[in-house]
Amino acid sequence: MIAKVSSAVLVGVEPREVSVEARAFGSKEVFALAGLPDASVREAKHRVRSALAQANTHVSQTIVVHLGPADLPKRGSAFDLSIALAVLGALDRQAAVPPVVAVGELAMDGAVLATNGALAAALVARDRGLPCLLPPEMAAQAACVSGVDLIPVRTLVEAHAVALGRAAPPPVPEPVGFAEDCADRSAQDCADMSDVRGQALARRALEIAAAGGHHLLLSGPPGCGKTMLARRLSGLLPPLSEDEALEVACVWSAADRWRNPGSRPPFRAPHHSASMAAVLGGGSGIPIPGELSLAHRGVLFLDELGEYPSNLLDSFRQPIEQGSITIARKGATVTYPASCQVVAATNPCPCGYLGDRIKQCRCAEAGVAKYRQRLSGPLLDRFDLRVTVARPERLDGPTGESSAVIRERVVAARELQRDRGRLNRELPGGELDDLAIAGEARRLLRLAVDRGLVTGRGYDRSRRVARTIADLSGCETVEAEHVAEAMSLRGEAA
Repeated sequence: MIAKVSSAVLVGVEPREVSVEARAFGSKEVFALAGLPDASVREAKHRVRSALAQANTHVSQTIVVHLGPADLPKRGSAFDLSIALAVLGALDRQAAVPPVVAVGELAMDGAVLATNGALAAALVARDRGLPCLLPPEMAAQAACVSGVDLIPVRTLVEAHAVALGRAAPPPVPEPVGFAEDCADRSAQDCADMSDVRGQALARRALEIAAAGGHHLLLSGPPGCGKTMLARRLSGLLPPLSEDEALEVACVWSAADRWRNPGSRPPFRAPHHSASMAAVLGGGSGIPIPGELSLAHRGVLFLDELGEYPSNLLDSFRQPIEQGSITIARKGATVTYPASCQVVAATNPCPCGYLGDRIKQCRCAEAGVAKYRQRLSGPLLDRFDLRVTVARPERLDGPTGESSAVIRERVVAARELQRDRGRLNRELPGGELDDLAIAGEARRLLRLAVDRGLVTGRGYDRSRRVARTIADLSGCETVEAEHVAEAMSLRGEAA
């Protein structure tokens, strides 16, 4: 007899159903798995065999389990529960369960353990209209998906009985997510702009960047506050909607990580020694997302930008322009979303004190030139805002506005952009041409192009930033002062 149970896997951020079919025949004790399983999936036969023995079911026949579609690589231990349920049905027709989606790792004693794949399983079950069996810890995560019948199970015996209707399912745990209590936040989430003393220009650039989703480059001597400022940007962003939070959680799930699907935008800060695969994504089989995608709908902070390898920095150019990244491997080609704000910090020279008003730079001219050459012109051109952060004159000055106050203006500006259908950072050339720009503002833009102060890409980015400044001011028309400020914030920063 052939028995079938469904499971799920994420391909990119797309949930895909996996058909788990089991057949029992003959009298020779063999357990075979097919369907492009990786090592962790192939080891499932040992866990399943032991769990079945704990359920008083001993395998004495040839068991063949197929995970379809056959050309889709399978990895992880989330298929254990579905394999065991399918084998039970193959061994005994009376034990075959009705159509269900099941995920969970099996312990040797038959306990169902949490693993990755809760969101994929819940989304597949919702789309198929099937109940979803999974361990209680995973049920709490998957409960953020509405419209799905979640059944938490603790053991294989309980899962089998509940699926056959012979036992009542336990209650579904409360969903995890959308809590805004600062007590549950990390120190990063609670960082506030009121901690920043002075730095009026950098604070203004941060507000504009948050309002329009613009990429920002901060340059200045060590200790001037570049990192402190950058780490407060995520606190200025509007909260994620439930759909956006679920999308972000799916990206993290594809990387075998769990993220509370709450409303706070993600903040990622990879070290400059991270590999290209860690930052952009990669791996064998189905490629997993990197830090660029984990920061989707949030902030990717690149500290010490000049210390990153040049080839890694240049590889950022296309993804941050398109808002997605496609990774091709022998096993599969997947596209991950990467619509994030890139915020970078760099020193102006190797010692860091070029142009400082107190400490003199000790770098040779050739050393400064070599250091700056690490950042290519095309890469710098993709930063909408390039701001020089000077050493603060006072560290005991009055506090500035809090993140909550600035966030109110950011949210109001983004509401205007939502009415246009997209963030200002994402406005294509055709829609930029349709923007209401005053005559004097257009003259300033043409003058900058004629004098070679901006490239064609810089011309478009200046218009986008000017539109954001106008939105923050509540103006329907982009005026000359908006363009002038946008141009001044696009000065050489490295």
